[in-house]
Amino acid sequence: MEAVRRDYKTADITKQEKIMLRYAEKLTLTPGKMVEKDVIMLRKAGFEDVDILDINQIVAYYAYVNRTADGLGVSLESFWHE
Repeated sequence: MEAVRRDYKTADITKQEKIMLRYAEKLTLTPGKMVEKDVIMLRKAGFEDVDILDINQIVAYYAYVNRTADGLGVSLESFWHE
């Protein structure tokens, strides 16, 4: 997990996992640049539409929650800093 946290692109994970994380990264950092090709790449990697929806919804949920917390100045609990 530490290798994924540092850089998923060089981590020892499957090609399918890297494609999923590339999608998640793009959706998080540049959501306005998402195109149909991004979904097609997930399908080609073996993800079914329900899987793609799950990936999309999880990424979107975390973006929403983080932006809500940041916007309200919510601090992390102390155990997150460890």
